[in-house]
Amino acid sequence: MLSPASGPDAGKVGLATAVAIVVANMIGTGVFGSLGFQVAGIPSGFPILLLWLVGGLVSFCGAVCYAELASIFPRSGGEYHLLSKAWNPFVGFLAGWLSVTVGFAAPVAANAALLGGYMGSITGLSPLWFGIPVVVLVAWVHLGRLSGIGIFQSGFTYAKVALIMVLGLLAFFLGSAQPISFLPSEGDGKLIASSSFAISLVYVLYAYTGWNAATYMMDEVRHPEKTVPLALLIGTVFVTGLYVFINAAFLYSTPVEKIAGQAEVGLIAAESILGAKGGMIMGILISFSLISTISSMTWAGPRVTSAIGRDHPRLRILGKRNQNGVPALAVLLQAAIVLLLVASATFEQLINYVQALLTISSLMVVIGLVVLRIRRPDLHRPYRAWGYPITPLIFGALSLYVLWFQIQQKTVEFLYGLGTLGVGVLVYLLVVQPRSPTKGPKG
Repeated sequence: MLSPASGPDAGKVGLATAVAIVVANMIGTGVFGSLGFQVAGIPSGFPILLLWLVGGLVSFCGAVCYAELASIFPRSGGEYHLLSKAWNPFVGFLAGWLSVTVGFAAPVAANAALLGGYMGSITGLSPLWFGIPVVVLVAWVHLGRLSGIGIFQSGFTYAKVALIMVLGLLAFFLGSAQPISFLPSEGDGKLIASSSFAISLVYVLYAYTGWNAATYMMDEVRHPEKTVPLALLIGTVFVTGLYVFINAAFLYSTPVEKIAGQAEVGLIAAESILGAKGGMIMGILISFSLISTISSMTWAGPRVTSAIGRDHPRLRILGKRNQNGVPALAVLLQAAIVLLLVASATFEQLINYVQALLTISSLMVVIGLVVLRIRRPDLHRPYRAWGYPITPLIFGALSLYVLWFQIQQKTVEFLYGLGTLGVGVLVYLLVVQPRSPTKGPKG
């Protein structure tokens, strides 16, 4: 952890909290809810673990690329800011529009719904009785002082990591070993080459979404040009190891037929390992562990909204901060959208139709890195992407591979996503001031 701050960095968070933001953003509905759908089409241990390793590789390659751009342009805003600098303000605004409208709100709603689903299956009450109060409580916390938000975020994140580690260890030590091999076996090659593997990779990459989280709140991090790249890399590598470990534990301890096609894999695995009562307790803990993901996205998302207000005079109200230095209106706006999605149960469709566009957005950031390497070699780069140009090539190739399946399998949803971008174009042309303070890379 970095030394205590003084001067202009006073009150900002350090490396430990930045890593917690990355880890919390990544570990959410994907790891607790996607394995069941993977084994339904790929009933073999080695291809499943390979899925999670490939997802980690793609995320790591993306993280090293984002880290370089974040070190060049160390301000909050994520893709909105980075694309505004690497390309132009219009491209950046469209990425920001996605983030503000559904990019963060839909995943937050999905996590709140999964939390409610876990608690609802245990208590018999409606999931809304749990999901809605959690969204409101977390939003209230994020209107407070930055130091308190950091403690809240770190505490829930470390508790979640500890829970996953304990659940995994219990699976290996107390669970009944299942007839599944994690080594390559006959038929695995066909499974890896199948459309089921490619489609599952889409959901795995969704589970890894959030590896870029620290770039959204760089203004609140001490020494961001150094701290944020470290947070991206440490968080991504750590979560990759954790994902492989917990999915291996689930497969080792729980019959495939029990989890195939099921969303609440964590609860099913816990019941298989610990029995009904133990599984109930673990289910409660798993549901509360999702609070850290909801919190991290409640931290990151409004910073994009605030950055848009910072850069565009006609939207300045979005950047308005309260006495604690928090973009309060942006926090409340995102919370309102989340509550609407939770109550109407439309978040799943939103995630489906925005996922391909988010993939394109990340791909544009990585391409922007390559373009700046060629066009602006003079820029000061405190951090240079490890493995360049191999890492951006790997990220780009696998992103295009997944994007093809995203569009092919969800064509209608993708068209809805383009409609959302179309609305963003209209907002930019009609509302946003044409001349923006962010006009491309200045160095």
